[in-house]
Amino acid sequence: MATFPSVLIAVDKFKGSLSGAGLSEAIAEGMKDELGRSFEPLICPIADGGDGTVEAALAAGFREIMAPVSGPLGEPVEAQFAYEGLSQTAVIEVAEACGLWRMDSQQLDAVNSTTFGVGELILAALDAGARHIVVGLGGSATTDAGAGMLQALGVKILDDDGEPLRAGGGALLGAARVDVSGLDNRLDSIDFTVACDVTNPLLGSSGAAAVFGPQKGATEEQVLLLDRSLKHFSNLLELDMGVSRETFSIQEGAGAAGGLGFACLALGAKMRPGVDICFELTGFHQVLEHADVVITGEGKLDEQTLQGKGPAGVANAARAQHKRTLAVCGSNELTAQRAEKAGFERVFAVLDMEYEGHQVTLAESLKTPSHYVKLLGAEIARYLRESPN
Repeated sequence: MATFPSVLIAVDKFKGSLSGAGLSEAIAEGMKDELGRSFEPLICPIADGGDGTVEAALAAGFREIMAPVSGPLGEPVEAQFAYEGLSQTAVIEVAEACGLWRMDSQQLDAVNSTTFGVGELILAALDAGARHIVVGLGGSATTDAGAGMLQALGVKILDDDGEPLRAGGGALLGAARVDVSGLDNRLDSIDFTVACDVTNPLLGSSGAAAVFGPQKGATEEQVLLLDRSLKHFSNLLELDMGVSRETFSIQEGAGAAGGLGFACLALGAKMRPGVDICFELTGFHQVLEHADVVITGEGKLDEQTLQGKGPAGVANAARAQHKRTLAVCGSNELTAQRAEKAGFERVFAVLDMEYEGHQVTLAESLKTPSHYVKLLGAEIARYLRESPN
């Protein structure tokens, strides 16, 4: 009888229904239902640098720290970040402070929303003792080129009367001067890394306002206003920093998170693919060495998954180590041929399941997601038992 392979579960979240940890647990429980309670898979939650990055760090042993910060419209909110004392590393998600998830569709305000809370999170990380700060860009409701973040960190953005400028990207057109001399000097001695998977510059037709503004509620007129405002602000900031115009604004990733990428670059941040950073934080590659089969996945498996998202990164890493990779998802839009080419031996999708005489519906899957994922876990166990090598 063939030995059952060792299994690593390395999944991202099912957005809106199951966290990475919850998804991992449900798959493991389903496999145990089929194989017996003594079966113990390896578990290493993953993320791609966006939401879920802090959760993955916490699962890897970081501790949670809560901090009072400003929300996207300046309202007080409690935001979390992850911190590991031995390495003095903090992991921050910008969406915790200024994320779209903190607003309903009627509240979206790309012109007036601010990243001030992101700066407050960075200050909280510095206060905790961080010497290495990782910031995950993604899911922001803002388009202020990181001006709010910079203000929280000590940068002055002043109007014609020498008064501090009000919050929001739209107000930046009224800036007369930027003064970086008050920037928190602790930033000079930290290693600052940004998890970013977009290559957009700050300005123009491929920039922060044009590409991402509409999904944050910006009208066509507001997109034009924001693009002018970001250009004006970026020129003033680069002037005060003593660098050539467009030194930071034309760099790849400057337009990420409504231009937060630009401000991070100005602070000396290094931009890296989110998946690579998350794998380092969680020790994924070391855990992978002990597995024969990897189970990965996320809510929807589609072409976007293959453009640098977590499951694609897992499949590539597993293939490099000659490991088998299975995918779990809510819905699958990849053909079998496309999935196999991407490194997925087989895809197990909740919405492809037959349950009690009918195909599972989206509404059913969202109502009790763990139940259906457990059933998929059991199906995977049977599949591996029938084809262990």
